[in-house]
Amino acid sequence: QVQLVESGGGLVQPGGSLRLSCAASDFTLDLVAMSWFRQAPGKEREGVACISGVDANTYYADSVKGRFTISRDNAKNTVYLQMNSLKPEDTAVYYCATDRTGSSRCNYNDMDYWGKGTLVTVSS
Repeated sequence: QVQLVESGGGLVQPGGSLRLSCAASDFTLDLVAMSWFRQAPGKEREGVACISGVDANTYYADSVKGRFTISRDNAKNTVYLQMNSLKPEDTAVYYCATDRTGSSRCNYNDMDYWGKGTLVTVSS
């Protein structure tokens, strides 16, 4: 059974860093697009970063560009989200997601398989 399990969330001060991990099981993620979304209290879920399958092109929301980095470790079948210079507005539950069809293309609207999320709180 396909599973996505996020970890690495927590409480961090403004300006700090966190690295989120998403471990995938029952499929190999190097050929498929993997993405990170977030949902802040009272707001809609938004896509923040995506890494395409095969050639590993990366895409970012304007709100995180230059601060967040998405990457993957094929040997560990894990995707990461390195978050630097965190701001209070980055506070949200962060979800890992992929496309059930196994598409290698980054299209947030096609992401339909989700992990349970990990909470990131940025506060002093």
